[in-house]
Amino acid sequence: MAPPRPYWKGYLKLSLVTCPVSMMPATSESEKVRFHTLNRKSNNRVVSRYVDAVTGKEVDEDDEVKGYERGENDFLVIEDEELQSVALESARTIDIEKFVPRDTIEWIWLEKPHYLTPSDEVGHEAFSVIRDAMVAEKVAGISRLVIGRRERAVMLEPCGKGIVVWTLRYGDEVRKPENYFADIGDGDNDPKLMSLVTSLIEERSKPWNPDMVGDPVQEKLLEIIESKRKSAKKVAKPKGKEGEPVHAGNVIDLMAALKGSLEKKKPGGKKS
Repeated sequence: MAPPRPYWKGYLKLSLVTCPVSMMPATSESEKVRFHTLNRKSNNRVVSRYVDAVTGKEVDEDDEVKGYERGENDFLVIEDEELQSVALESARTIDIEKFVPRDTIEWIWLEKPHYLTPSDEVGHEAFSVIRDAMVAEKVAGISRLVIGRRERAVMLEPCGKGIVVWTLRYGDEVRKPENYFADIGDGDNDPKLMSLVTSLIEERSKPWNPDMVGDPVQEKLLEIIESKRKSAKKVAKPKGKEGEPVHAGNVIDLMAALKGSLEKKKPGGKKS
């Protein structure tokens, strides 16, 4: 399948080293089942329109304008020309300002990944030098980039022959884990329990496979859609899955549950 068209083109820059690059989202939801809202009576699509919140009248597209709320029902109007005038250098250039050890950036700061590639043959050498130097030093680059009219901090890390650009969350968006984990036990665990859990982990450890994160809801929706294509009959309401756990009101003994899990793996053990 052909790669998607780049949604951003510009330059990757490190001091005097510059090369033209293209950027594409590394993830996609285009394959997800999507629905339109219809009028049940006519089977026509329903469209949404902007209406004046006070008069209730429909607003023409030419009269739509951005507004910044500075008080209750008090807005400052910002024209499109004013928004476009905020033309930051980072709108066209990813200028790597600094480098940090890659293992010092925790996962919680990473927001959305993008693939960065050289956009022409001339830039391949400069791109490769920057990428391979980061690999050799085990560092990630930190820069800024305008995405969706907002300047975002981004992290660049090598990925095979290319580079992944991660948008980073702002400092005030990340909550400190200590606020939530402070009251949890500090790990003075029963050695027998640890041994049982370790055995379970070893038995269930497998190499990573993308099929492990398949979407069963998506699969069921596709089955329903295919069924409706083949037949005009109404689809019966989905029944509950067999083998779902029965939630009782009592607390299950942890040791017994772990032993029971291991027992299933032994010859002659009870089958679930």
